[in-house]
Amino acid sequence: MTGARPVLREVALGLGAYAAYLAVRRAVLRSEGRRRAQRNAERVIALEQLLGIEVEPRVQRAALRRPRLVHALNAGYAGANVTLGVGWLVLLHRRRDPGFARERRAALAAFLGALPVFLAFPVAPPRTLDGFVDTLALRGVDIEHPFLVRFYNPIAAMPSHHLAFAVVTGGGLAARATSRAGRGAWRAYPPLVALVVVATGNHYVLDVVAGAALGTIARMLTR
Repeated sequence: MTGARPVLREVALGLGAYAAYLAVRRAVLRSEGRRRAQRNAERVIALEQLLGIEVEPRVQRAALRRPRLVHALNAGYAGANVTLGVGWLVLLHRRRDPGFARERRAALAAFLGALPVFLAFPVAPPRTLDGFVDTLALRGVDIEHPFLVRFYNPIAAMPSHHLAFAVVTGGGLAARATSRAGRGAWRAYPPLVALVVVATGNHYVLDVVAGAALGTIARMLTR
């Protein structure tokens, strides 16, 4: 039983964080969240236009010219990011890595740190707006299906959880890489995730920036 307790504790922490995420999801969807999220998405786009950084439509059009690339980007968005982030923590725990607690704290800080923003400023993703394409729908996956929406927040584009986790996970893996090439590859992981989430129509550039900042702060606070 002694050996099982640490595992149960980690599972409880993960489920608790996910329960908080679902509580925020229920709260925003009940209070006309979809309408608020649509208006906030328009505000994000207007700010990007003012700053001259609205590149999402061009990035997505370029990706759509290459169907095989879009298929790979969809796979990366749908599963690779989460699988790597969670799998990395599981591997550290199994190996009894002395840095596990720090990496777990950083991941939880990044995950929970976004929830107040999701609650106060829900944002609809680009794929729900005119002029964008839901690339997963092209493959027959309806991410807005009522059953799937029970398990995630469809109006939580800002900040990007994907980018926050990419920064946390990429930073941890880069720190443990044994070669310069390995460190460079893991440092390039967050920019790759940024390309994935923008090209698939799931996040705006400002979401990416906010998510990267959240991940960076999470790593700094848990150092």
